[in-house]
Amino acid sequence: MTDLLKKYDYAPDKVAIDHALEIIAGNADSVMSHDVLKDCLSMIDLTSLKTEDTPASITKLVEKVNAFHESFPGYSLPASICVYPNFAGVVKAAKKCDDVHVTVVSACFPSSQSFLEVKLKECEMAVCNGADEVDIVLSLSAFLSGDYEAAGNEIKAVRQTIDAAAAAQGRTVTLKVILETGLLISHELIAQASFLAMESGADFIKTSTGKVSVNATPAAAYVMCQCIAKYYDKTGRKVGFKPAGGISTSLDAVCYYSIVSTVLGKEWLDKSLFRFGVSRLANTVLSDIEQRTVNYY
Repeated sequence: MTDLLKKYDYAPDKVAIDHALEIIAGNADSVMSHDVLKDCLSMIDLTSLKTEDTPASITKLVEKVNAFHESFPGYSLPASICVYPNFAGVVKAAKKCDDVHVTVVSACFPSSQSFLEVKLKECEMAVCNGADEVDIVLSLSAFLSGDYEAAGNEIKAVRQTIDAAAAAQGRTVTLKVILETGLLISHELIAQASFLAMESGADFIKTSTGKVSVNATPAAAYVMCQCIAKYYDKTGRKVGFKPAGGISTSLDAVCYYSIVSTVLGKEWLDKSLFRFGVSRLANTVLSDIEQRTVNYY
């Protein structure tokens, strides 16, 4: 084990993880219910990260969220609207519900390949323009080179920068760190990245950008949730979990919901500690609850 795995007394057991995931998959149909799907709907970071996004298209998405209860009374709004950082102000200006946060992907998402000064400035500008939550990518350039200190220091620098920008406005901001687990070749590396991100100040750890060939997987999610549990046991600080990338069916959502419930417990089944990063899932979940095709978002 690496030093952080030793520190938190964690050694991923692939056989045990695979067995647990088999049980979760076998029980998924019985877990799925209208109530669970409605819970999942409330945990969605409704995402638009297209090259062709415009202020008009993002405003249209926000207006859909604003008007959602007119078409679907009794359902929860998404937890946030997630956009590129230059659209933070657009979302903030257009949205009418304080409970729906402004989330941005930042720090040179999705590759995180640039100068640290550029990453920090982008994050600072996003918060100054209204971002409530900032999703950044772990510096894989440093991490995969074995320079864990540099990778961790970058997260700490982002944490300090966004906290200062938010404090100047009299508020706080949430930091999510994307591990890009599809590019990490072992459970041990995923665990190392998880502990590193949490120790460096992440409020959430997130699986993926959705921009590489392998995105969220149940195995990666299980390891990350076990790391969150170990970190909580040692520090008393609750860190959230966000699977993202390739989650498009209600069965997918229920699988991750069940992983969180199994490993972390029901107290984590809340948007303050559990999110989905998705662009298509909301319509799918709505369709399955309503038992008709819904293309609202």
